[in-house]
Amino acid sequence: MSTSGGPGGPAQPTTVTSTDEPVAAPMWKFFVYSAIGVVMFFVPVTIGGTSTIGLDHIVTWVRGAVPAALPWYALALIVAGAIHPWVTGSWRRSTTDLVFSIARAVGLVVGVMLVFEVGPAWLFAEGMGPFLMNALVIPVGLLVPIGAVFLALLVGYGLMEFIGVLARPVMRPIFRTPGRSAIDAVASFVGSYSLALLITNRVYLQGRYTQREAMVIATGFSTVSATFMIVVANALDLMSHWSLYFWSTLLITFVVTAVTVRIPPLSRIPDETAPGVEYVPEAPVTGGRVATAWREARHTVAADPGVGRVILSTFRDGVTMAMAILPSILSIGLLGLVLAEFTPLFDWLGYLFYPITWALQIPEPLLVAKAAALGVSEMFLPAALVTESAMSVRYVVAVVCVSQIIFFSAMVPSLVGTRIPVSIPRLLIIWFERVVLSLVLAIPVGLLLF
Repeated sequence: MSTSGGPGGPAQPTTVTSTDEPVAAPMWKFFVYSAIGVVMFFVPVTIGGTSTIGLDHIVTWVRGAVPAALPWYALALIVAGAIHPWVTGSWRRSTTDLVFSIARAVGLVVGVMLVFEVGPAWLFAEGMGPFLMNALVIPVGLLVPIGAVFLALLVGYGLMEFIGVLARPVMRPIFRTPGRSAIDAVASFVGSYSLALLITNRVYLQGRYTQREAMVIATGFSTVSATFMIVVANALDLMSHWSLYFWSTLLITFVVTAVTVRIPPLSRIPDETAPGVEYVPEAPVTGGRVATAWREARHTVAADPGVGRVILSTFRDGVTMAMAILPSILSIGLLGLVLAEFTPLFDWLGYLFYPITWALQIPEPLLVAKAAALGVSEMFLPAALVTESAMSVRYVVAVVCVSQIIFFSAMVPSLVGTRIPVSIPRLLIIWFERVVLSLVLAIPVGLLLF
């Protein structure tokens, strides 16, 4: 059942929420399975001198164990992803689906050329095809399916419901999203946008997010991971200020999100559920917030169909999403890199932001404006432009390339790989709004601190 409400939240649906009656449930599952999910997604562990989350360690181990097989594994997913929309007929759903179905077919051609090492020399330049394959396609192709296994434990045994009730006083007034979206927000910063989008898609298809809420979460919280922020900080010599960079970026990102949810186009997206799915509202708080949170967790554990089924279902979602993402990365991501390398398009786009960078008196205002525009193609490219600039410039660019969230080399293909309705013009407007707001917030901070 679809619901419809105002921009501030969905209308009250006619579905039945949880009751206050005690429910028999083996709550050890809540503690054990949720703890495994938390450790794998949120707890950095140092192994071999590298500190990162457990899930990233697993992906790194797989990459080191079978490196020769990974291009072929990725190609298999690319082939399946390119064929899937034409076999299932999903390309007919909308113009956007048609465009991205064609893009996946193009991505298949690019993938075959890269794996078999045939094609023009420019395709094999270090910052082109090999960058896409080694830095994006293979890691995402491993991270999403493997992450889906632990994602089942993180969101399937009551933790999302428990945290959702506790976080509702923050998430609903500030971001106009359910309390349960707090899990998404944290997962994106410590995990990755692809895993956060996998969570968002699954919860949306369960009827626990509306279309508007899902888009707010996808475009407002699904940043690159803290691990990749370290890559940016290293490239721009900001590691000596890491804590300042990380926490200020998180704060600026979420402040920007709090603003964008209140203005078009996000504020005008309808509060409707996925087709054929009934809306599942968050339970009213009765008898104390912690008691309500615990009751909701018990109901979720009581409805458990079995850990094997939960993991299999989520793993299937992860593989399907990876199939959709990988060929799109190779086509759309390559297009963005080609435009950035061989055309003045992003130089022109930079003039959209130049009045802001000039008015706020950041050093090299035109360079900062161009770097901000370049981020829409690939979020790491802006950093390459300002490696020799002043510290304030490097800080601002490092913040904006994360807080913009939307970039076409990987995040947009990942979002299109979900079942959340996507409009490319709408995404571009949201990206523009986020960049403008990020510059307005980050430049004064950069000038004050550096």
